Amino acid sequence: MNRFKKTLSLLMLLAIFSGGVEAKTLKIATLAPAGTAWMKEMKAGAKLINQRTEGRVKLKFYPGGVMGNDQSVHRKIKIGQLHGGAFTPGGLGWVESSIQALGMPMMFKSLDEVDYVRARMDSVIKQRMEDKGFVILGISEGGFVRILSKQPMQDLESIRNSKVWMPEGDAIGQTVFKALGITPISLPISDVFTGLQTGLIETVAVNPTSAIAFQWHTSTTFMTDVPVSYLIGVLAVQQKAFSKLTAEDQEIVRQEMGKVFERMDKINRADDRAAQAALSNQGITFVKPRAGEVERWRQIAEQAVDDMVEQGVMSRDIVSQVRSHLQSFRTSQ
Repeated sequence: MNRFKKTLSLLMLLAIFSGGVEAKTLKIATLAPAGTAWMKEMKAGAKLINQRTEGRVKLKFYPGGVMGNDQSVHRKIKIGQLHGGAFTPGGLGWVESSIQALGMPMMFKSLDEVDYVRARMDSVIKQRMEDKGFVILGISEGGFVRILSKQPMQDLESIRNSKVWMPEGDAIGQTVFKALGITPISLPISDVFTGLQTGLIETVAVNPTSAIAFQWHTSTTFMTDVPVSYLIGVLAVQQKAFSKLTAEDQEIVRQEMGKVFERMDKINRADDRAAQAALSNQGITFVKPRAGEVERWRQIAEQAVDDMVEQGVMSRDIVSQVRSHLQSFRTSQ
């Protein structure tokens, strides 16, 4: 009897400890500062995930870039210090180029086009990324990127004569700038504010919300009112870490984060409209390109994308799918 009681006690202890082992914490880095709409929504989603999994799954966020740039985050994911991060497509393009398909230069003319294409391509992109080892828990809209500058940028010659910033490690940007005949200045995003203040750079491509968030508008005067690309943010978790969750818990995480990103798309779109108005109120002058310039830019950008496909930088299949959906939408209109 005593032996039976000891065995039962041991089994109960093992059950308790094994239950603790099953609890998983996904550690995720992001550049978004604490207190922003992004972080509030992420934390709300994490809370619901924790509740629905009865504490088995926790999401811990490291905001404000405390874990470093994309390269640092990837290194920390590799050694297990982190399990995922919030990235721009450039931060994941080396893993799978399809993540950059929605940001092809001069591709979209309106948000209606964006909505049509994303409804058909988001799931394709997510699957391609998962096949390469990253689970995409959400894709959020960052809005249209526009040219923000110290002088009006109304034609290609003006841009070529300016000191143009390019994000560090942006392979697609490098190809596009080369096609446009522009020699950019590569800097990490953390150095752009100082670069604008000192005159090291004079022109950046940014969405209105980020222009205000990073305070870049305080050292510039003009915004060219034409979308040069579409920006997304991506929440990606290493598949190796995600697969350690039970199938049931994986589905709960996907469901709750899916809801978060649906809300974020709506919030971000409204914020972008408000940011455009705020920029105008704070002294930024919106200018239009000269006649024929937009079509000129579009033709050069399209050729640059074709070159990237030939070089293997972009997936031929994904680019073809995006262009096909876009053509279908335009034909229907």
